[in-house]
This record gives sequence, C-alpha cells and structure tokens, in this order.
Amino acid sequence: MFDAQCDLAALVYTEGQDPDAILREFASGLNANGHRAVGIVQLGRYCPDASLSATLVPTGEQLQLFQDRNASAGCRLDVGQLTGVGERIARILDEGADILIVNRFGRQEREGKGLAHLIAHALGADIPVVIAVPTHHFSDWITFAGGMTVKLHCDRESLDAWWRLVSARNASLRRPDRATVCEIFK
Repeated sequence: MFDAQCDLAALVYTEGQDPDAILREFASGLNANGHRAVGIVQLGRYCPDASLSATLVPTGEQLQLFQDRNASAGCRLDVGQLTGVGERIARILDEGADILIVNRFGRQEREGKGLAHLIAHALGADIPVVIAVPTHHFSDWITFAGGMTVKLHCDRESLDAWWRLVSARNASLRRPDRATVCEIFK
C-alpha cells in the first residue's frame, strides 16, 4: 500500500480470486446505505462462458461486452460496446457519484483506451476510484497511475477499510469549518 488515503485504489487479484464478487457486493452495500456507487462490474471470467457480461452500477443492467465468434476463434472484446458503456458511465458520473468502480485494468486500459478516461474523469471531479488489477499487470498499473495508488488485497475487508478512510476524509473536505452567513440566519 502506497498511501492509504489515496483516492485511487487497485484491488489486486491472482488467478483463482474473484474480484468481481467483491466489487459487486461492495457496490450493492454502498448503494443500499445511501451512497452512490457508479461503474461497471464484470460477470463471468472466460469467453467460453455464455454468461460473460458486465453489470452497470447502479442500474443493475446487464451488458454483453464481447463479440461472439466461431468456436475456433473464441470471443473478442467489443470495443464499440465498451466505448458506449464508458460514455454512459461518464454521464452518470456527471449526475453525481461517491465512487467509481471499474471492472478491470485490461489490455485496452493499459493502452490508454477502454475505460481509462473514466478514471481521470472521476479523479478530476474528486470521486474516488477502485479498479480490479491482475497481479501480473500491477507494474503496468503503477506506471498508468503514476505511482499514486493504494494496493488492496483482493478481499472485502481491505476494500471496506480503504473506503472508510477515503469517504471520511472526503466528507470532512466537503463540510465547511465554519457556518456560512446564510446558515447562521436560518
């Protein structure tokens, strides 16, 4: 962990771990408790799985992000669909959000494409971001993030602890230290 109060967190996972379930539960819990979690969480992990899709947070809408191809060619990310989803998420962020959740730091994001622009968009609006990052691409993530990131274990406890620190700090930044003239005369 580089800076526990950094607004940019990587939920770093290894093969066999399920960051999707952790991010889904996290988003659901936040939204149930009155926060506004926005973003996308992957469902399923491999192309042969017919259920491979993603969930748009907070709507719960399921999205297919992969093109179906013949059995020998496997499947392929539908970049056009991903771009459209990114535009939708950007609009939702502009309506107000407490956190952005991004399903993966994948090849598109490593190349500065995909949903990479949403990270800058959210951080520019002082919205914390959490993204699932595979262990084998963590060094690429550090480069992408300029070293300004929190490295979280792939578990709910680490994610919740980071969120408590970041959300408490951000809440105190939004509250004025002193009452305004209008508040005094109310």
